[in-house]
Parts: sequence; structure tokens; C-alpha cells
Amino acid sequence: MEFQAEACVKEYKERFLEYYDELKWLYCEIYENKMYMFNSLCSSMYQFYTGRKNSLKNIDRKRIKNPYWYKENKMEGMMMYTDAFAGNLEETRKKLDYIAECDVNYIHLMPLLDSPDEKSDGGYAVSNYRKVKPGLGSMKDLENLAEDCHKRNISLCLDFVMNHTSEEHEWAKRAKCGEAEYQKRYYFYDNYDIPSEFEKTVPDVFPVTAPGNFTWIPDLQKFVMTTFYPYQWDLNYQNPVVFNEMVYNILNLVNKGIDVVRIDAVPYIWKQPGTNCRNLPQVHNIVRMLRIICEIVCPGVLLLGEVVMAPDKVVPYFGTLEKPECHMLYNVTTMASTWNSVATRDIRLLRKQMDIVNSLPKEYTFLNYLRCHDDIGWGLDYKWLIQFGIEENSHKEYLNSFLTGQYPGSFARGELYNSDPASGDARLCGTTASFCGIEKALADGDNKGLEKAIQLDLMLHAYMLVQSGIPVIYSGDEIGQENDYSYHQIPGKKEDSRYLHRGNFNWKLAEKRTKNGSVQQKLFDGIKKLGNIRKRHIVFDARADVWTVDTYDNALLCLIRKYENEKLVALFNFSEYDKTAWINEDDGIYKDLLLNKEMMAKDIYMPAYGIRWLLKK
Repeated sequence: MEFQAEACVKEYKERFLEYYDELKWLYCEIYENKMYMFNSLCSSMYQFYTGRKNSLKNIDRKRIKNPYWYKENKMEGMMMYTDAFAGNLEETRKKLDYIAECDVNYIHLMPLLDSPDEKSDGGYAVSNYRKVKPGLGSMKDLENLAEDCHKRNISLCLDFVMNHTSEEHEWAKRAKCGEAEYQKRYYFYDNYDIPSEFEKTVPDVFPVTAPGNFTWIPDLQKFVMTTFYPYQWDLNYQNPVVFNEMVYNILNLVNKGIDVVRIDAVPYIWKQPGTNCRNLPQVHNIVRMLRIICEIVCPGVLLLGEVVMAPDKVVPYFGTLEKPECHMLYNVTTMASTWNSVATRDIRLLRKQMDIVNSLPKEYTFLNYLRCHDDIGWGLDYKWLIQFGIEENSHKEYLNSFLTGQYPGSFARGELYNSDPASGDARLCGTTASFCGIEKALADGDNKGLEKAIQLDLMLHAYMLVQSGIPVIYSGDEIGQENDYSYHQIPGKKEDSRYLHRGNFNWKLAEKRTKNGSVQQKLFDGIKKLGNIRKRHIVFDARADVWTVDTYDNALLCLIRKYENEKLVALFNFSEYDKTAWINEDDGIYKDLLLNKEMMAKDIYMPAYGIRWLLKK
């Protein structure tokens, strides 16, 4: 035991010395003349390392030996709300057999740290970073779940809300009581002079439901910065105490067994008058420091950045190959472009987006998804679309009309989010199944429409699974769960249409996954089949070369993947009509992995919402 302890100290020291100079330089660049705070950080880092369980250190060592572990084609994720999925953490632990049945080895639990019941923004207003929301369980329950996940080789992801705290957080309460030390942890102002300067350059995140970036606190007779909602107070990262303490909160969580830390709202964490307070250079310094700290203390842990912005703003959060920042980022633009293609039956923008993503270094890892807990925003490349006569405002109006079922002939069912009558802008909410037409077809008793809707749903999952990176299924999509309109009757939720797709997991519906011919069986088995094929073939590895090919039909997308001795031609029909993909990969016989038949990869017949995964060895 003594030798092992000495080896651990040596292990830590080597990692610490490797990064010490860079960490010190980054820290001192932001926090000048604060070496005592840097030394305190370094001392605490070691304490967190020594407090890390041997089982977690062993996972770290295993992952150091295989740094590619999370990029392999065997990774497949699922995201869920703990209460919606199973009620609490202990019940979620009991449902790991179901998660394993889904062939999922990465689960993202949506925010579960303590937050007020009503003013929580779905858990994104944290009142205590060291405590699980009582209704969901305890930190010990979280630790037990993580331990059982690791026994099944399942990685666990958790949100870390970094930009702000709840107004009910201890720091905020003490700030309200007039303690200057805690007021310095936020952005407080005695009058509106400085806030008014911020408002000149900082756009509103929620112009309809939460206009402005500051909130008046009557008890203090002061303004506090609140970028998102009035009850979410922005943290002041110009104060080194804030940075250090938030790092300690992260390290406490990873020492409970969390494998992936999802850093919420990363671009917003540094504020500076005269700017838009987005993507400032100091943000990248902070994220790089977080990466370094994890590499020293817990090198098996990954950072997932939530950057919901255009590609040119997203990619910098990977850092550089020499100085990486986030391990993974969300493929937000591709998700939005996918639903644009569903509504328009036109893949030209989607193809352009794929070409951009596939031109990036293969070291960059994206999480790919169809739906998530959030709304869909239409931040599309309208400067590029204008060449086809597509104008931004009218196009957004069409997309929202089609996907809410208002457009004549639409099969989709969704609701608007944050609709702004003045600008006509709005975002969109709904489940994959409801967007694909399953809800409408079942309500209408339309069997033919139902088969098309199921096929569209499967086609979209097949497209998600063929992209490089980690595919993540939104819990309930695997059984075709529809919109949950009950939120309209729930105080604290009825004003937020995102709860349309945040309904409780329907376990009675899930039981139908074994009933042959049911919607649930077709989707569950179909998605599982696609995932198993992906896991079996090296061509789905993130190191594959990927490019698009013209099909000479705007409704048909063709992606080609090539790695080692395998080549895959993947085709997707985004229309409800039978088509022909006029491709000509004239290099031999291919095998359709879905139909298990041989064919040439040229002039391919594509049925409505059809899929082809053609493999050549």
C-alpha cells in the first residue's frame, strides 16, 4: 500500500509539472497579482486528487492509455431527465437494464443539482452545487449510480451550470444581506449608468420572456446582471474566488464518478462593457484552464461545451490540437439544418453543413442529435440561402408554420417557443415522433401516413448515426414518444413550451417495444439495428474520411465514409416521394447492410424517406 501511495504521488507530480507553467501563465494573465489565489488553487487540486477513489483513478489510467476511447464507433448516448425517466436516481439505477437494452453506453442526466422548485429554468438555476435536488435523491445516490454505470462500462454525463447561480444560492443570499465579499461574486451596480452601457451592445437572450440583461433588487437598491432570467445571477469571473470555487465544485462532482462535465452556456462567462459579452478571449483562457486542471487531477474526465452558436463561433471551443479546450461540442447547426431539410425536402444547406463539419480536424468530436431538452433555433446560413431566393424572415415563418402543423398538408406537430410578435421570430419545440408525423397519423387513424412517419423517423436516426462523433438519442425517441401537452395545466411550466418534449417517460408505451408490428417495436428494433451495424463496422470510426456526393436531386443526400479497408455509401431521401439517386461509385459490388443484398452503387432507387447503407470491402 505504501508503494502504491508513493506511485500515486509520483503520478500526480508528473502531470502537475507538465502543465504547471501554462496553468500559471493563464491564471496570472486574467488574475494579475493574485499568486496567493493560484497557490490556493494548486493546493486544493492536490487535495481533490488524493480524495479521488482508487477505482476512479484506475479508470483515469485506462483512458490515458487509450485517449481515443470516447471517439470510437461503439459509443452511443442517451440524454434524459432523471425525474421524467424514472422518478429519482435510485430508480434510474434500477433501470440500467433498460438502458443496456438500448445498447447505450453513455447517459447524460439533465440538471439534478439543488434548485428552487419554480424558479429553476429546468434545473439551470443552481442553489447548491454540492447537493442533489432532494426529490431526486442524494449525492450518495449519484455516486452509487455512477459506480453501477462503470461496472457496465457506461459513462455518466452531468450538467454544470457555470455562468450563473440561482438567486437562492448561499452567495446570492449573503449578497442580498449586504455582504460586500459576496456582492463581488456577481455584477452589482448602485445605479443604471454601467448597466445602460452594457445594454447598448449586449443582445437579449430571451427578448420576450426575459428582456434586458439586468434586474433591480429592491432589498439592496442595486442592479444585478442577469443574462438569462431575473432569478439567475451572472457570476463575476473577474473575481478569482469565483473561478476557484467553481473549479472545486466541478472536482467534487467528478470525484463522485461523473465522467463527462457538460459546461452550460460557456460563451457567456466573461463580461466586459463595450462588447456583446459573448466568446471573449478570457472565456477561452478559462476553458483551457479547466481542461488543464482535469488533465492533472482526473484525466479520464471529459469536458462537453454547450455552445449554441454558428459554426465559426463553435469550433474555437475545441481549442487547438496543441492546446485543446473542450473534448466535445454539440453539433447544433447540423441538427437545425436537418429539420430544415425535413420541412423543405431540400438537403442543399444540410450538405453544405456536412462539408464544413467533415473538413475539420478529425480530432474534433461532436455530439450529434435529432432532439434534446431544448428548443430548435433557426440560426441558418441565410447569406448562403439567399442565392436560392430564400429570405430569412419568410423562411423562418414557413419552417415554424410547417413544423407546428399550421402549413397546409403538414404532418408535423410542434409548438413555438419565445415567439416575438414584433420581429416575427420564434423557436420550436416538440418530440422527434411528433415532428415526423407519428402523432398526427395515430390521431387520424391514417395507417399509410403512420408507416411513412415511422420511416421518416428511422431515416433521420440513420442519418444521425452515420455522422462522425457520438450519436445521442433523446430519451423517449426510441419508442416514438409524442408531445406531452399536460404541461399547459402545470403552474411553473405552462409558460415554457419546452416542457412539450420534456414529459415523463411512458413505461407502458415502452412495454409495447416487444409487441410485433407496434410503432414502438418498429422504432426500437429499427434504431437498435442501425446502432448495432454502426458498432460492427470500422468505417463508422471518427477517423474515417467523409465527403458528400451530388445525387442530382435536392431531396437526396449522399455521404461517403472511408476508413482502412471499408467504404460506405450512405443515402437518405428527405422527401415523401420515391426518387433515384444518380450517383456512380463505379468500383465494384456493394452490400446493402439494411436489406442484406448485393448491388451496384449507381443509379440507386430510393423509396420515400428511404435509407441505403451500402458497404464495399
